[in-house]
Amino acid sequence: MFRIHQVVLLVVLLPACVGAAETAAIPGAWPGLGGERFAALVAEFNAMEDEPVVNLVPNAEAWRWLETRVPRFECADPEVERVYWYRWWALRKHLRRDPGSGRQVLTEFITKPRPISSALGHHLMEGRWLKDQTPYDDYVLYWLRGKDGARQDHLHKYSQWFAYALWQRWLVTQDSEGWKRLLDDLVADYQAWEGERMRPDGLFWQHDVWDAMEESISGGRKVRNVRPTISAYMYGNAMALAKLAELSGRTELAREFNDRATLLRSRLQAVLWDESLVFFGSVTEELKRIPVREAIGFIPWYFGLPEAGRGFERAWLQAVDTSGFRASYGLTTAERRHPQFRSHGTGTCEWDGAVWPFATSQTLTAWARVIRDYPQTAMTSRDYFDAFVSYVRSHRYDGKLYLGEYQDETNGAWLKGPDPRSRWYNHSTFADLLIEGVVGLRPREDGTLEVSPLLPPETWAWFCLDRVAYHGREVSILWDREGRKYGRGAGLQVWVDGQCVARSDRLERLTAPLP
Repeated sequence: MFRIHQVVLLVVLLPACVGAAETAAIPGAWPGLGGERFAALVAEFNAMEDEPVVNLVPNAEAWRWLETRVPRFECADPEVERVYWYRWWALRKHLRRDPGSGRQVLTEFITKPRPISSALGHHLMEGRWLKDQTPYDDYVLYWLRGKDGARQDHLHKYSQWFAYALWQRWLVTQDSEGWKRLLDDLVADYQAWEGERMRPDGLFWQHDVWDAMEESISGGRKVRNVRPTISAYMYGNAMALAKLAELSGRTELAREFNDRATLLRSRLQAVLWDESLVFFGSVTEELKRIPVREAIGFIPWYFGLPEAGRGFERAWLQAVDTSGFRASYGLTTAERRHPQFRSHGTGTCEWDGAVWPFATSQTLTAWARVIRDYPQTAMTSRDYFDAFVSYVRSHRYDGKLYLGEYQDETNGAWLKGPDPRSRWYNHSTFADLLIEGVVGLRPREDGTLEVSPLLPPETWAWFCLDRVAYHGREVSILWDREGRKYGRGAGLQVWVDGQCVARSDRLERLTAPLP
């Protein structure tokens, strides 16, 4: 959707996969990773705890389901590898069949059968990497046409970046016909949001609770504050609809949505940028500034909204400041220096500072974009990777792998504890952060394959992301610092359908035409 501008990057195009130094021969086609180790991990997860809720795919069938759908991944950090497979294992628990429509859908709480729309964007961003997209095809149709052919009433209960996530899914799957069939539904959905939440000045308002971020410092369940969340989401949606309309040959519609996006960008930057805080913040209905930095101020970069070169990137210094958002167990949802930090009680869904995987996923996605697409000195790949590793380490409870709602920032305690509804909480991404973020497979519209790792070179000695379904091909990405792990020589390599298309001796951006 967005044109990518790189400043100083070495691009290596090597169809024969021979490095500049030609230090090692690379024998034959890439055979791919076997599944035995990963099957053993899934068996371990199955035995780790009980199975109080059984939906479409029970534990007993978990590996059979994952084996043919999930990109295989291993790396030199066993905890990262384990959490990667644990997250797919946990996601599979949330697949169920809607009794009304018969479609496959995803739940958020394991104890509640009806889908909730708050994490819909996260669900689509994560699921786009599965080889079989049938559940997600069903899931999209459930939301857009699942009520007697019309949109579900509760789709708009929470703010959405639905169209944007669908566009990002298309960048992986290239399902143009599916997109075209849904264009008018998505346009109608956008127009409905304009009728419900758009102000005369073109920005959008929302109660914090319906941003899925209740009990925040800046918000309230009844106030109509203008928040960086919903206006940034609608910018992303408008850009996505402009791209889809362009693909469909509907140039006038594309122009209309580009104009909407341009207006939202201009208004959000003018109204929500607070130079005294050096941050995007919320304002009241009367446009009075609310003096607090919250993680929602990073969201505009998720969609590439802030214009480069205007100093907005200075906000990211707060992400690595221990008085800002950096804590021992992750990124907080409000700045730690604020007098109301963690002041709203415990266990009532407060977003006044506790660590939420929902927000961490948004912030890390935005962070990766800043490093790659914005000329700046505030952030490095090391900063991003350290935050990612903190997220990995947070997946623990009582000595076992765990995923819950939200956590204490200092000791990692899950604030809902063993509450049944909080187990396997499907409210965030992980695989998407690893695949596009750390490993660096960046989906594009064109026929160029781009890999831009954010893994610092001194960290893992090796990794392999294997069997990724991308543009109808199968992509594998290998890093082998010493050349001893995979027998394909040292360095970074990109393989398509078993053939090497590019390599470098270093961890750096590679591009190659898809064969």
